[in-house]
Parts: sequence; structure tokens; C-alpha cells
Amino acid sequence: MKSRVHPTYKTRYRVGNWRACERARVRRGDVTLWLSPDALAAWGVPASGRPGGQQRFSDLAIETALTLRLVFGLALRQTEGFVRSILTVMRAGLDAPDQKTLSRRSQWLDVAVRNLPAKGPLHLIVDSTVFQ
Repeated sequence: MKSRVHPTYKTRYRVGNWRACERARVRRGDVTLWLSPDALAAWGVPASGRPGGQQRFSDLAIETALTLRLVFGLALRQTEGFVRSILTVMRAGLDAPDQKTLSRRSQWLDVAVRNLPAKGPLHLIVDSTVFQ
């Protein structure tokens, strides 16, 4: 008996409330990021004075970028661009970690987002007191 190749079926959704759907799409792009002055100061890592490659970003910077990645479901390159864009808009004068650094450092940093609100805005507050 010959096996049949089934055509690919696309899932279709019917939207009943277009106004609510449009408002939800607009809210998806609304980002509020708060960086405390201590967090801004702790973004980079001072030179260790040892030979070899130096870390440029603190665990706080990496964890912030990876948290944004989890919240918005971004790939590493998208995360790099998103963080760079936010820091530019904030005029923070900080560099964003590149995707290779995020990938390498994510292997030993435990980043988990808990209790994301289903509705309403998300405020991500970055405070450096946890890392001291």
C-alpha cells in the first residue's frame, strides 16, 4: 500500500473583537525599562589586570539582556539589537552585549522569568543590589 502525503493545513483563527485585538498588538510593543543608577554603574566590569581576554559586561548586564530575551521570546541576535536600541533611546552611554557573549555566558547564568502578567503592561526594573 502506498503511503499518502497529506497536505499541510494552516490553522485559522476568527477574531471576534477587533478593537481588543488591535489594542493588544499595540501593547506588545510598549516597553518600560527602569535601570537604577547603581545598575547603570554596575553594567561594565573593571579590568582585572590579568593577561588574556577581559569580560566587558557584568552578570547584571547579561542577566538583564537574557531576561528581556525570555520576556519577548527573542533570538540572541534580536536580543542584542533590542538591548542596543533601548540603551540608545535611554541615552545611557552603555554598550549592549553581543550575541556570542550572551550565548557563552547564558550557559552558567540561571535566568528565569516568573509570574509574567497575562494582561497589562510589564515593567522590568533592574537593580544592582542583588549582585553586590
